[in-house]
Amino acid sequence: MHFKSTIAALATSACVVSGLLFSPPAAFAQATTAQQQTISIIPKPVKLTQQSGSFALGKDTKIFVDPKNEELRKIGEYLAQNIKEMTGVQPKVEQKAPTKGSSNYLQLTLNTPVDTLGQEGYTLNVTSNSITLAAKEPQGLFLGTQTVRQLLPAQPTAAPVSIPALEVVDKPRYQWRGMHLDVARHFMPVEFVKEYIDYLAMHKLNTFHWHLTEDQGWRIEIKKYPELTKVGAWRDGTLIGHYSDQPHQFSNERHGGFYTQEQIKDVVKYAQERYITVVPEIEMPGHALAALATYPHLSCTGGPFEVEKKWGVFDDIFCAGNEETFTFLEDVMTEVLALFPSKIVHIGGDEAPKTRWKECPKCQKRIADEGLKDEHELQSYFIQRMEKFLNAKGRTIIGWDEILEGGLAPNAYVMSWRGTEGGIEAAKQHHYVVMTPGSHVYFDHYQGEPSLEPTAIGGLTTLEKVYSFEPTPAELSAEEKKYILGAQANVWTEYIPNTEHVEYMVFPRISALSEVLWTPAAKKDWDDFRTRMQQQYKRFDHMGVNYARSTFNVKQNIAVDPTQAAATVTLATDAKGPKIYYTLDGSEPTTASQAYGAPFQLAKTATIKAASFDENGKQLGKVSSRDLNQHKAFAHAVELTNAPHRNYTAAGGLTLVDGQLASNSFTNGQWLGFLGDDFEAVIDLKEKKSINRISSSFLQTKNDGIQLPAQVEFAVSKNGKKYKTVKVITELSDKPGVFKEVVTAEVPSKKVRYIKVTAKNPMPGSEENKRKAWLFADEIIVE
Repeated sequence: MHFKSTIAALATSACVVSGLLFSPPAAFAQATTAQQQTISIIPKPVKLTQQSGSFALGKDTKIFVDPKNEELRKIGEYLAQNIKEMTGVQPKVEQKAPTKGSSNYLQLTLNTPVDTLGQEGYTLNVTSNSITLAAKEPQGLFLGTQTVRQLLPAQPTAAPVSIPALEVVDKPRYQWRGMHLDVARHFMPVEFVKEYIDYLAMHKLNTFHWHLTEDQGWRIEIKKYPELTKVGAWRDGTLIGHYSDQPHQFSNERHGGFYTQEQIKDVVKYAQERYITVVPEIEMPGHALAALATYPHLSCTGGPFEVEKKWGVFDDIFCAGNEETFTFLEDVMTEVLALFPSKIVHIGGDEAPKTRWKECPKCQKRIADEGLKDEHELQSYFIQRMEKFLNAKGRTIIGWDEILEGGLAPNAYVMSWRGTEGGIEAAKQHHYVVMTPGSHVYFDHYQGEPSLEPTAIGGLTTLEKVYSFEPTPAELSAEEKKYILGAQANVWTEYIPNTEHVEYMVFPRISALSEVLWTPAAKKDWDDFRTRMQQQYKRFDHMGVNYARSTFNVKQNIAVDPTQAAATVTLATDAKGPKIYYTLDGSEPTTASQAYGAPFQLAKTATIKAASFDENGKQLGKVSSRDLNQHKAFAHAVELTNAPHRNYTAAGGLTLVDGQLASNSFTNGQWLGFLGDDFEAVIDLKEKKSINRISSSFLQTKNDGIQLPAQVEFAVSKNGKKYKTVKVITELSDKPGVFKEVVTAEVPSKKVRYIKVTAKNPMPGSEENKRKAWLFADEIIVE
């Protein structure tokens, strides 16, 4: 079970630990003193000053809240329950101000000594006699209670607890601090959605973006259109494995579910009690197959359709030339607005192919009647029409950055996901922006070495990468930067089938996100954050969260030094504290293996395996493994005829002779990528050497436009001027899916100094051929 914060205090005298009753032992252990306790607050406050002394929690401790303020009383009860959760002591909440002689109390008050903290700021003053939490608004007090919670032990204790004396002055950096959850690809129960909201609250996030409709499922009850949840909320199977695995296979298990309007009201109320705004998303005009399967007449072709079983982008979208489409969507949104008080409503707008619109007489008539230029302007018409409807009801739309295409709706906010460029463009047009680029805050991406992780859509977004995210682009002027509301992380669930897996993908990256969005950029410190995360992991353990241990996996960096023909191996983890042990012979590392202390040189072929261990010798995370092949071309000079694309340069030509084979992930920084260009590399062995084999690796990921070369040629030379071709390969694999193709040439035993490998791009770029293919190349092994 998972820890759940509650507003009302539970009527029980025992601690609640992960859903189980925990009775304090008769004899207390040694007290948890302030001196013993590590101050570990995430996100890091704007200002924290530690003082001498501490505040001792005890059976007589009380919580005073401003009189006649029911909202503050609920916050006080919430804090009292959290204190009881961790200490066994439940302070009594009293609605009155402390008297002059009062002692050993916590006070929650709206009489703040600082008036520049805004709606969400707070001050916290801990002395030996009292704890005073003050803010201008109740929301600030609630956020301050999250700081108090983190001053308590990270795990429940029956020992007396003291809170260190300190002063905190704190407020958030950004207005929009969000997490997204896609419940359409895989349905998540109401109980978990509430837990998810608690996870946001503990991290001082304030926006929950609820993605409710998709091609794969419609998850919200609409009373005027009951068939949406009878038909659109269920699919007859789900893709097995990754989309890139060919041929596609499907389970026969029926999947689905939806939220009744009463359940949605309950979730919204639950979020409001935690000062979190729920922003609903109803996708339009694309990602609409669940709706079209229910009402096919809203499409351009009339169907029939089924609720989609696989992932991707589909040509069938809402018909923009059909008046019934807008009647339907306005009816749907009318019911949605009645459930969600959020000023902001998300209308999607992404990945809407214009294929059907180009062929649809109704859509073409709409383009002509409205004097539109093309189908992109038709999408802009679609979005602007829905915006006018929602604006008239006092709401503002936000959409994915594709809504910029064809002209941005006058009052729309933009959610920039395809990098930050869309957000920059929108801010320059003085539209508000929420940054959510796939490069840093897509939590459906891998968070560690893909071979050690469950299947994910792709990408690599480590804890450190999330922490490095800067939501406000430097390219913007001071005035334009004011339009950056903040950022959020997105959790798309194509490959996340259940709640435990959601937790795995969210934790611990949500902690890094919280600090990015709350803490001033100048106060961020990766090493300090790693230190504070040690306590955070203990909190997660107590909560029963299925957090990823990927931060404990050892990251191996093998840097090649051409001057010494050797490699320098650096081992590290994203976690602070674990001890690393490694082997070089391929055996599994233990605490009896070589302990890692500093980067070391390696001048031989080896299989490096490494793992991290705690102080008790328990292995943390998984074993990482890297092969280093110091073949005859290892660390030699490489000349490239064409430069790789700026996004896929890796270590330049040295990437081809660094002794390491890239994985099947093109985003791991181990591939050289060429867009529309041929690949040609010449290796200088420095002297004539006897060789008998050359091999090279190329990648195929057709869904990403990465194709195998049309031809590969191997040639050798003694002087670098006259080359002899030893093999030309024109028939490479034509199988589907994602894979690495290794092509090899046997060389008649002879001495040569230069080796040339040429690969022809299957779709070279030219003025005539605008469409280009990616060609990805890796290690050239010479034996």
